[in-house]
Amino acid sequence: MFKIGDCVIYALDGARGVVLGMNNHSCHVIWEDYFVSWEKMELLTVDDELTKKQKIAVPKRTPT
Repeated sequence: MFKIGDCVIYALDGARGVVLGMNNHSCHVIWEDYFVSWEKMELLTVDDELTKKQKIAVPKRTPT
């Protein structure tokens, strides 16, 4: 099953993207060229290695 934030590969051309949302049969994906589209889940594969490497940096808060 897909999760928001998963890095995916499109089966037809090998393009890579990140899942932004999902419904029952499709994923909303932002692609490496910043194009956004809905794609059928059966055409996507999760790239586990790239998903593990993906990291969101959260800045440390300084006391005020």
